Order: sequence, then C-alpha cells, then structure tokens
Amino acid sequence: MGTVPKFRIQFVFKTWGEFLSKIKFCFHVVTLDLGGKFASFSEYQICSMYSFLTEEAVRILHNAFGVHTVDVVWEPAREEGHGDIATAVALQQAKACGKSPHIIAEALKNGLSSLKQVERIDVADPGYVNVWLTPSVLLANLESARKACAPQPLNEGSPVIIDYCGPNIAKPLGVHHLGTHIIGQALINLYRHTGCNVIGWSYPGDWGTQFGKLAVAYALWGEGKPISQYSVDDLLALYVRFHTEVEKDASLDDQAREAFAKIERGDKELRAFWKAVVDTTLQALRHTYERLHISIDKETGESFYQDKMEPVLSEGITRGVFTEGEGGALIAHFPEESNLPPLMVRKGDGSTLYATRDLAMVRYRLDTYHPRALYYVVDRAQSLHFQQLEAVCRMLGWDLPEFEHVVFGRMRFADAGMSTRKGTVLKLEEVLDEAVRRARDVIEGHGDSVQTDDPEALAEMMGVGAVAYGILSQNRKMDIVFSWEKALSFDGNSAPYVQYTHARCCSVLEKSTSADQTAMPDVSSLTVYERKLVNRLQQFSNVLCSARDARMPHLLTNYLFGLCQEFNTFYNVEPILKAQDPQRALRLALTSLTASVLKAGAEILTLRVPQRM
Repeated sequence: MGTVPKFRIQFVFKTWGEFLSKIKFCFHVVTLDLGGKFASFSEYQICSMYSFLTEEAVRILHNAFGVHTVDVVWEPAREEGHGDIATAVALQQAKACGKSPHIIAEALKNGLSSLKQVERIDVADPGYVNVWLTPSVLLANLESARKACAPQPLNEGSPVIIDYCGPNIAKPLGVHHLGTHIIGQALINLYRHTGCNVIGWSYPGDWGTQFGKLAVAYALWGEGKPISQYSVDDLLALYVRFHTEVEKDASLDDQAREAFAKIERGDKELRAFWKAVVDTTLQALRHTYERLHISIDKETGESFYQDKMEPVLSEGITRGVFTEGEGGALIAHFPEESNLPPLMVRKGDGSTLYATRDLAMVRYRLDTYHPRALYYVVDRAQSLHFQQLEAVCRMLGWDLPEFEHVVFGRMRFADAGMSTRKGTVLKLEEVLDEAVRRARDVIEGHGDSVQTDDPEALAEMMGVGAVAYGILSQNRKMDIVFSWEKALSFDGNSAPYVQYTHARCCSVLEKSTSADQTAMPDVSSLTVYERKLVNRLQQFSNVLCSARDARMPHLLTNYLFGLCQEFNTFYNVEPILKAQDPQRALRLALTSLTASVLKAGAEILTLRVPQRM
C-alpha cells in the first residue's frame, strides 16, 4: 500500500521548563518555511493531532528514565487489532535508558492510559505501544482531511519550477510522452493544492538540426504545397522520409546542418518556414492537453534562448570552464572523480546544441524567478545529460537551488515500437482513443449496473483517466508496464474503481433526506469498520505532503485505492440510510467526506470523477 505516513516530533531538552518552550516552539515554526521544506496546514496538523500523547510520553521518559533526547514517531496501525496509532520509541530508547524495550513500553502504557483522549493501550512485543483513541478524538482529527480537500492558501515565496511536457515540434506526441506530461502535471497539482508557489514550465523542442532536416525535406519533396497547410502527421512523414533518404545520400546531413545554421543566423525565408511548423504543432497539442487536463503555466521553447546563450558561453570561457576542442568546438571537461564524459556546448561551425540552450534556460530561470527548486520531469534516458547540466552550472559558480532530475522509467506496450525516426511511434492520441473505445465496451458490458446520462462522456472520463492513473499508480522510478485489463478494472487499483466508488458515495448522499450530511455527531463508540474508515480518512493531508515532498504520485494513488477498499467494505457491512441516529448521521458524514477526498485526490492526479456511474 506504499509508504505509511509518520507523525514525528523531536525534543532535546535539559529541564522541564525547556521542554515546555520546545512544545510552544514546535507549534509556531511548523507554519513557516524551514530550510526549503514546504510547511503547510497538514504539517501543523500532524503536530497538533497527537501533541497530547507526545507531551505525556516525553514527560514519562524524562521522569522515569532521565531521557533528554526524545524522537517520538506515531504511525498509523498497519494491522487490524494494533490500535489506531503506534510508536516504537521504547525500542529506540532502550539503549539510552539501559532498560528493556518492554519495561519502557509498560511505563508508557501506564502513564498514557490516564489521558482522557485514550480509550485503550496495549504493549506488543518487542516493545511497541499501540494506542486506541476515543471516538471524539478520532472524529475531531477528520477536520484535517476536510480542510485538505480544498486548495491551501498560496505561499507567495520563491517558486518551485517544474519542467515538464517538452513536446518535439513537428512530431505528434507519442505514448512515451505520457510520463512527463502526466507525472509532471500531477506534481504541479500537488504542490499548488498544498499551498506552494509553483510554476509548471513546458520547454518545447522548437530549435535544432531537425528543422534543417525538415527544411531540406520540404524543399525536395514538398511538391509545392504551402507549409501552413501541412498537418503534424504530414511533417512527420517528411521527417521520416529524410532519414530514409539520408541512408542513401549522406550529403543530405550536410545540407540539413547548413539549413539550420541559416535559421540560426536569421534567414528570413527559413525563419518563416520554422515559425509555420511551430504554430501548426502547438495548435495540434491544445486538443490533447485538454483531454489530459494539462494546464501549462509558462512555455518557452529552445528558440527563446537563442539570444541568451552567448553570455553563458562567454562566462564559461572566462572562468576556464569551456575550452576549445577539436575543430574549434567548445567543450566542458569534468573532474576525473565525477566519471562524467566531456560535454560539447558549441560546435566547431558555431552552432549551438541542446546543452547550450539548457544552460541558458537555467541562467534565465535563476535570474528571473529566483526559484527555491528546479525539478525536471524527464525519463531516465536523460540522466547523464542532467548530471552534466548540474555539474557545469556548479563549475560556473552559479548559486543553484535544489536541483533534481525527477526521473521516471519508460512506458512500454509489448506490441508497439517507440521510435519516431522510423515512423513506428505509438501516437498518444491513438492510445487515448483506444482507451475510450475500450471504456465504452466496459460500460456496455456492465449493462444496467452502470448508470449514466451520457455514456460517451463517461467513456472519455474512464478511458483517459485509466491511462493517466495507470501511469501514476506505479513507482515512477521503475519501467511502466501498461495493461488495458488492469487499467480499466472496476475492482483494482485503477481509475474506474476510484470513479465508481465516488459515484457510489454520491448515490448514497443523493438518496438521503438529511439537511446536513457533513456534520460529525457525538458518538460513544465506533464499529470496527467505522474506525478503519476514519483512520484512513485522517491520513489524507499527510499523504498529500508525503507524495509532494517525495515527488511520488503513486503514494497518493495507493492511498485512494486503500480508501476505496475501506469505504466499500464499510458500505457493504454497515447500513447507512437505514441506520438510526447518531450512527446514521455519522455514516452519512463519513460518506460525504470520502466523496470529497476521492474527488480532491483524483483531480490532483488529473482525473475527473462522475456523480453517477
């Protein structure tokens, strides 16, 4: 089920008065920006939800065992029958105390049991302290989940810049582009939802020798058709033909290099050709982005940096970072211990490279936005490039913020090639259309058990959502193996399962005549399934921050899957509409909150959820 959220407060003190001051300090600082971490409501809530337990545990350890350094970690129970939360602090302090973990755990049990918020405490070998909280405490803690469903107030500090998308101009998006788009947008949504100032920045590949190749191909085989009338598929056909013909005539490569050099020098006719190609591609992308719920904050292609590269090259030469190599090329050499190969930043003929433009891009972002972090959501094939990029920036003496290549594995279908050059790319639009077709078949196959007023809209929501969720539900650092059967399943870790569970919640609420379906009543006890659902719901705010800080969207998908499982078990076991108050009011409120959490979580992940299904 992924990483279990942990709730940690650490105290180091010598006197009881110092301890009290530490407590007050903790509640103050968590609302601030600490060392690049992104403080938010949920981090404050982590401290406040269990502060009464932490304070008493620290007091017990100090008085009974003379402990001066205490690191108290509360974890949600991993197994049924092990309480609501647990701590292993007795195991961690055994050596310092000179006592067995069991003795320390028993002391904590005896002391904590007196708290009015505690319903029951057990000690489990070899020294875990399992705590059951009272219903009033558990239900009060759900306020954190309710607040986490809405975007948090924006922190106006220095932004996080997330570099993603980066489509190649003159080529259709392929299925291999899904990773950067979907993972990048999910991370942007996570940061923004939790109150962080974030810029989602697309960096299209609109500059480079490929435009020289297209210009040559158009001149030779364009047959007089105006370039403005070409579709992206037409442009791709020219690109593929060039690579077929160059195998027979190597001089075409020289012509392409010369054509791009003219574009760089500002040749009027070739610049007009280039602009028409860029405009055609960007227009075609808009429809795909709407389907995927991609919302770009800022977009600057490689061409934007054409007048910003020379100052970087001059700085590198002055600092001795760039030296002249064979044929007059400029090269960056790295220290031997880095094990990085040399990086060319300018060709012998004066042409720039991808690396040159990336360096200019970093400099521009540093000077213009003063970001607190630069994250590049790019597949692992580019790992060497980003190692070299960061190394050059540091050799130049630039004051870099946190710099991370947010790597993800390759997405693959067993029956499809991934090479654009040979024209066998599996196009992204075709994958989305196939997903919608399959979703339509699933809907029809379920007959009357799927309720909708608009089957086509539901098929689009399910199909596109299944593709996005199928990517996000896997650890991004691993290769992504996409399975249609798994992606469109109604009872697995899939978009349709999340969507169906949300619709089930909405159906219950629609049938209720209660005026207020959100108010939590006072109850003296909770059933096993009510308690499990409550405990799952109260983790939501912390899961959002965990997924954000680790830049691992699958932590959120795993949480939503677990929540769906808990709710559906609860739904099948506990009567909701037929229950008597206060249980009826409680169960309606839990159903309402479950719907809100599923909707908020799904939309962060770029999915949409239906009211009926």
